Amino acid sequence: MFVLTELKDVVKIPPWKFKRKFNDAIADELNRKLANKVYLNVGLCIALHDILKIEESFIFPGDGSSHTKVSFRFIVFRPFMEEILIGKIRSCSPDGVHVTLGFFEDIIIPPHKLQYPSRFDETEQAWVWEYDTGDGQRHDLFMDANEIIRFRVVKEEFVEILPSAPTGAGETPETSENKTISPYTLGAAIDEAGLGLISWWENS
Repeated sequence: MFVLTELKDVVKIPPWKFKRKFNDAIADELNRKLANKVYLNVGLCIALHDILKIEESFIFPGDGSSHTKVSFRFIVFRPFMEEILIGKIRSCSPDGVHVTLGFFEDIIIPPHKLQYPSRFDETEQAWVWEYDTGDGQRHDLFMDANEIIRFRVVKEEFVEILPSAPTGAGETPETSENKTISPYTLGAAIDEAGLGLISWWENS
């Protein structure tokens, strides 16, 4: 679920941080810049692990900050395909079951990856597994918000989010799409025995 990833970046240290130890100032700046942010095609950056190499620093005319090329390793959240994880149901919609890990919320289980047969209950706003008891009867098992769920990672998608231009006075944005698109999304599945709500399998 968590991997160590080697990265390189140019770190800018403003003059008021020169009194600090240089390595500490670089570490603070890397955490400020990357922690809890998605690095395209890498994953969700969690925290700096260590600094591997610090190269020469440069101060450019008109800029009192130092600019230093740094090689470092970051702890990154990026599950392996087919990895089994445990999370909590955040909400349900006709698009599927939305799951959170607490620190990462862009996980969706689409309808075709739920236990079969399942249906979406509009009144309860929950997906329901129509469980066959084996005697010709079916028992409705609701997937309610905040329930603990075990799922398998089957897909990941990275989207490059470009900064939107500021709107002028009296103008309205053409779309708020950038605010709703996630830069990193996981697709999951619970369509096999042992997956789904933990409570389903407690007595099996």
